[in-house]
Formats: sequence, structure tokens, C-alpha cells
Amino acid sequence: MKVVIQRVKSASVSVDSELISSIGKGLLVFAGVGKEDTEKEAENLVNKVLKAKFWPDENGAQWKKNVQDIEGEILCVSQFTLYGKMKGTKPDFHDAAGPGPARKLYDHFYAKMCDGYQPDRVKNGVFQAMMEVELKNDGPVGVDYCSEDAAVTIEINTNLPKKEPKDKKNDKTPDEQELKGSYEFQIPAELLQ
Repeated sequence: MKVVIQRVKSASVSVDSELISSIGKGLLVFAGVGKEDTEKEAENLVNKVLKAKFWPDENGAQWKKNVQDIEGEILCVSQFTLYGKMKGTKPDFHDAAGPGPARKLYDHFYAKMCDGYQPDRVKNGVFQAMMEVELKNDGPVGVDYCSEDAAVTIEINTNLPKKEPKDKKNDKTPDEQELKGSYEFQIPAELLQ
């Protein structure tokens, strides 16, 4: 499963020009479901979203408070295009789960988000609808991180590439095991001066 989280001052979802959901200060969470995703991955993502520290504390120290600490709101939006890949000049969405399994897992993700926080502070879009999403970004303040008007946008992906298994005898990956023997490197004389 993948989510893209944006820290916002406000956000809303409309369908056919009708307002469906809106939030004030908090998180806009785009969630995509892949073919191999599980309920456990959805639950792990919910925990990461709820614990992610995107706001400063009372002393202005950055990245100290999460959405629950600031009593913010969350707007969840299903987004199968997070699994898009470019094939030539066109996007390909074959890694996204089909509508039936995606809806089931997205609904589980949304329900767990409500269970993990305050249900009245968690809003939803409309699954498989042509949604219009509006948001006002809430960027970090301070030159140490980036300019004041920059947006905070973070991606979390549960389907990261797996590490190659290590050989238990010599604790090396298969690629490292092939590097047996000695090698001679020649360094140009002008680099030795």
C-alpha cells in the first residue's frame, strides 16, 4: 500500500461540484492499494500516519507533534494512480489492485484510521468517483529546512524492495559472494602526484 501525506491548513473533496468532505488544519492522505497488499499493511500505514510528527512544538522546534497532538483533522482520499508507472508516454496502472479488492482494503484503512483517532476528525472522499480535491498547503517555517511557502509532502510505501538474503555461512549477499579472489587496480600516475 502507498500513501502520500500532505500537511494542510485546509482541504476538501467535491464530486460533481457538490462538497463531500472538508477539514481544517491537519493531513490530506492519498491512499493507493496494490495487488499484493494486506490488512496488516493497511494497519501499519494507519499507525505511521497517526504517529508522524509534522508540526513544531510550542518552542518552535520542528517535527515534534503529530496530528493527534495538535487535534488536527484527517481527510482520506482513495488514489489508485499512486501505483501508476510510465510506459513510454502513457501511464500504466497494472500494479494497482482491482476495484473490488481495492475498495475492501481502502475501507479497512479508513475504518482503522477512525478507530485509531477520533472518528469525527477523520473524513473521507468517495471511492471510484471523479473527485475534485482542493487544499491549502501548510509548509515548514524556517530556513533550515526550506522556504516558508514550501509544502510538506511525504510518501510512505509498504512495498519496498526486499533485501537480498545473506548466505548464513559467510554472511554475504549472492552478489558479494561472486567477488572472490584478488583484483588489481591501476591508478594513473598523475593522480599519485
